[in-house]
Amino acid sequence: MDERVDGQTAEPADELVERVDDQDRLLGTAVSRRRAVREGWLHRVAVTVCRDEHGRILVHRRAEGLSRFPGLHEVVVGGAVGAGESYEQAAARELAEELGVRALPRLLFTFLNRSGLSPHWLGVHEAVVPDAVAADPDEVAWIGRLTEPELRSALLEWRFTPDSHETFGRYLAFRAARS
Repeated sequence: MDERVDGQTAEPADELVERVDDQDRLLGTAVSRRRAVREGWLHRVAVTVCRDEHGRILVHRRAEGLSRFPGLHEVVVGGAVGAGESYEQAAARELAEELGVRALPRLLFTFLNRSGLSPHWLGVHEAVVPDAVAADPDEVAWIGRLTEPELRSALLEWRFTPDSHETFGRYLAFRAARS
């Protein structure tokens, strides 16, 4: 059944997101994520860089059946911030949905990301996750853990989602500035 929000019809099984302005301020309008992407409307996405207790970074390959970037590798786990959610709430929900991990990711920074399907504000988090994860096979086809040098090499050799390079570069710069 279609859902109506602010006079808009959301597509079935589509998540509702809130539109934001170029300063990441809520505009008070909830729309379907598909429509936000199609129209190029700014909205929020939350992602988490997942490290293990040894500092290695979890990398995964997206399932082939996904509508967005099937079969590509990703440096982060995440998805759209739903209407009424904070970046942190969305990041925690996505970790649970995609990896079966209950964690409280820490928001590090946000930036206006213009790569990918459409522009969006990206909230980048970090979390330490256990070695044993229960990845959703509908979302994740493969998981590996790489050191930073191994990941730098993989980014040059493997096919990654459009925003993986920029997100990882900004993440490394953020960490370097904090040390």
